[in-house]
Amino acid sequence: MTTTESNSLYSDLEKMPVKELLTNINAEDQKVAFAIKKVIQDIEKLVTEIVKRMKAGGRLFYIGAGTSGRLGIVDASECPPTFGVSHDLVVGLIAGGDAAIRKAVEFAEDDKKQAWKDLSEYNPTKNDTLIGIAASGRTPYVIGGLEKANQNGLLTGCIVCNAGSEVAKASQLPIEVIVGAEFVTGSTRMKAGTAQKLVLNMISTSVMIQLGRVKGNKMVDMQLSNQKLIERGTRFLREELEISEEKAKELLLKYGSVREVLNKFRS
Repeated sequence: MTTTESNSLYSDLEKMPVKELLTNINAEDQKVAFAIKKVIQDIEKLVTEIVKRMKAGGRLFYIGAGTSGRLGIVDASECPPTFGVSHDLVVGLIAGGDAAIRKAVEFAEDDKKQAWKDLSEYNPTKNDTLIGIAASGRTPYVIGGLEKANQNGLLTGCIVCNAGSEVAKASQLPIEVIVGAEFVTGSTRMKAGTAQKLVLNMISTSVMIQLGRVKGNKMVDMQLSNQKLIERGTRFLREELEISEEKAKELLLKYGSVREVLNKFRS
């Protein structure tokens, strides 16, 4: 039996009071960060190689099924508004296509050939990176995609929550975050999903910082797509340039980004 399918450390969940349920779930969640800490060197190796390839014009792709696929899509979709990059620089693909984002598509993850077909629409090159996301580490959609990516010269990595999985074996730079049994037996949307989300945050954020998409600790390339982000950009400029809020907002709206204003008005 795999770790992600092992029996919960807790019994008779339906008899627990709400506070006890929440306390125990929280206790399990606290184990996730410690599990990730053990594999930071593996994450570092993958990020370093991704950055090399992206500086040469490469892109980053995620593939997964179910919760894992959705997490990849979430991370990819947040890169353009956060870091001002194009929507095709970081791309998330899910077994079953966009329809599977909201509703499970039966048996979509069992097609070993479909991931490469999905990826082929983007004309992948040897500068691109493919990261397979699979809590179990045995999803055919992900395994097949990684194997074909290897054959075509892409860099491959993965985020899995079982040791020695088929997904990890198909990856050049695997990340195995072993979080242990879930609070609800086999419910990998819980600790495994949290681990995957945290690692994705680490990968995409550190890659974008290495690519120069953060200045100091500020998102200088964020898209001004709502009032909250305009206010945030205004605050950044007010602090950096030591100007009034009114002037900061005027400059931000005139030049369209924090970076453009800083480039023009800060030596």
